[in-house]
Amino acid sequence: MAFGLAEDPARSITPHLDSVDYPTTREQLADAAEDSGATADVINVLKSLPREEYQSREQVMRDLAEAARRFARGWLKDDDGAVRDRRNIGRDMVEGAPEGHTRHP
Repeated sequence: MAFGLAEDPARSITPHLDSVDYPTTREQLADAAEDSGATADVINVLKSLPREEYQSREQVMRDLAEAARRFARGWLKDDDGAVRDRRNIGRDMVEGAPEGHTRHP
């Protein structure tokens, strides 16, 4: 996912953040990105932001940077606070699925 200059504009999140009036909600961020032609990946990243409401573009950028840092490490904290390895979550959901469940949920 691109976050700034010299990146593929089709994958960049930042242009979609500029067109939003703050404060805004996570859903409004995703809607604005969709309205401006963002890819599904960009829209999904915005929908998965941790806060319900954002007071500024900088708050959004901080949460995006934190998510990128955690995903780069290959782990996330679950709701119960447990740290679990997430590097192969999609593959593990498919390969370990019961008969007839071959797609990631």
